[in-house]
Amino acid sequence: MRVLRRVAAMAALLVSAVGIQVVQGGTAQAALPTAAVALGDSFVSGEGVGDYQPVVDASGTAQSFPGWSADNSNAYFCHRSANASLFKATLPGIQDRYNLACSGGQPADIANPSSARAHGRSVASQLDQLRAVAQTHDIDVVLIGLGSNNSQFTFGDVATVCANRFIADAWTGWWEFWAYLGGDVPQEPCTVSDLASDAEVAAATTETTAALRQVLDTLAQVDADGVHRVVLQTYTNPLPLDVAPQYRDEDDRTDTRDKFRALGAERYAAGCPIHRASLAPGHVFSQNLGTLVKNAYTTLAAERPTADLRVLDVQKAFDGARLCENPGSPAGALATPVRVQDGPSGTPITSLSGWDKIGIQRAANTCVTYFQTCQEAWHPNAAGHAVLGQCLSGALTATPRTIITCARNPNGTLTIS
Repeated sequence: MRVLRRVAAMAALLVSAVGIQVVQGGTAQAALPTAAVALGDSFVSGEGVGDYQPVVDASGTAQSFPGWSADNSNAYFCHRSANASLFKATLPGIQDRYNLACSGGQPADIANPSSARAHGRSVASQLDQLRAVAQTHDIDVVLIGLGSNNSQFTFGDVATVCANRFIADAWTGWWEFWAYLGGDVPQEPCTVSDLASDAEVAAATTETTAALRQVLDTLAQVDADGVHRVVLQTYTNPLPLDVAPQYRDEDDRTDTRDKFRALGAERYAAGCPIHRASLAPGHVFSQNLGTLVKNAYTTLAAERPTADLRVLDVQKAFDGARLCENPGSPAGALATPVRVQDGPSGTPITSLSGWDKIGIQRAANTCVTYFQTCQEAWHPNAAGHAVLGQCLSGALTATPRTIITCARNPNGTLTIS
């Protein structure tokens, strides 16, 4: 019997060495290669980084860049970047990585095709895409960024509201109501209630939690070995609590008076066309998104006490390197500046100096008609995704079932705790 046991042990070692796993019933099969997968929205898809890869649409056709005037529903505009944080993270033991996230992704897109809702893109549900990966890979890591877009509010709408109010205020006096044909254009700073009410955040939390539950259920069904780490990432604000002194006034005009074109052009060039009074409400909004993710985690962790589920809190990951936080912005910032185009030309406007209000309106309308011309605005840039990749690396080495905070120090290093 002792000899038989030794032979069995040697056989087990040989099986492990050649990458064979024994499944129930004694049947041996080749071990699947390991994979890390990203699900969710723009903050994990790589929006703002460039180097966007072709995306397979709902019909099975890989969509490359279709041109600036194409319909924004095109799958390519999911903007899945080869330089997204998933690809920048150090992931020991992971052989392949799959970016299934989509810019603008909402909780509904997890289980349903994005095209099933208004302004969605022509891609299959993210769960169907996840199931396809599980056919060929053992999924060991799942990064999820979800909640900033939902049926109540979207990050893009929030950003657009605050930027448009600032631009209208900078270029239009109260007496020039005729300048914007088609209705009144608000010019006051954003408030917390303008961005997302408590009721809207609560509804978004319910939506997000339900979608995350569907992800966990699907992983339990399709993951080859049933072992996987799931990281729920929060959001970081691209703007500071206040702008650097050089961006506070121009020509002795601040943003608290009527019509301040020079200051408006200066902040636009720096990437932060927004009232100073809107910055604090914006941080309340991003903190609410963080709370949304953490509350979803708390609910799901209680439901699934054995799941390896953790939160990666990145709200402080860009501290000291946000747009207009330092002189010389957008250089050195970890987020992309607001940029529009004058028609779907592919050429971003970097300066509004000397522009009149009609030209401003024309460029703003380009963003509305061809959203892809401005959708990169206020997202992590390449350097920002490199930072988020470091944060993800740290989150995966932390004790399971914890909330991990990734904060940037004044010298640019990160503290992950």
